[in-house]
Amino acid sequence: MTALCMPPTTLPWGRWAPNLKDDMDFSQATLWWAAAGLAVVAELATGTFYLLMIALGLCCGALAAHLGLSGTWQVVAGAAVGAGATALWHWRRYSQPRSLPARENRDVNLDIGESVAVAVWAPDHTARVQHRGTDWTARLQPGFAAQPGQHKVVAVEGNWLVLAPIDPAP
Repeated sequence: MTALCMPPTTLPWGRWAPNLKDDMDFSQATLWWAAAGLAVVAELATGTFYLLMIALGLCCGALAAHLGLSGTWQVVAGAAVGAGATALWHWRRYSQPRSLPARENRDVNLDIGESVAVAVWAPDHTARVQHRGTDWTARLQPGFAAQPGQHKVVAVEGNWLVLAPIDPAP
């Protein structure tokens, strides 16, 4: 009989010596949990939130294994939950209204919506304005007449402010 096939014994100093063959036996649930962990690591590396939904399905497969379901039902449970969670997340994401582009979104750029005074417009519909303690180059948003006065920042394109009059002339 080889050492790997021997039953567990007690060593002379009183410690238990496990059977090494039994220690290396992974259950199906362990494999499901390991796959879920790998999916979470892949999500952290890529930033794809959908991988968390797949990891949720893999966790469901592990729970099915703990309940003693057959391998087929483990796969069915994991696939159903993973696919269902992914579909729900996709539906939720695309059913919400789209946010403005970053150049026009105040959540991204706090200059948007701020008020600036324009003293004079150049013939090419550009102006130099004072904003946040420095001079900025600004251009007029298409569709408005170039009139001096108070304007609001409606977008930021590179280092240019796009302005629209606060009270457009009729």
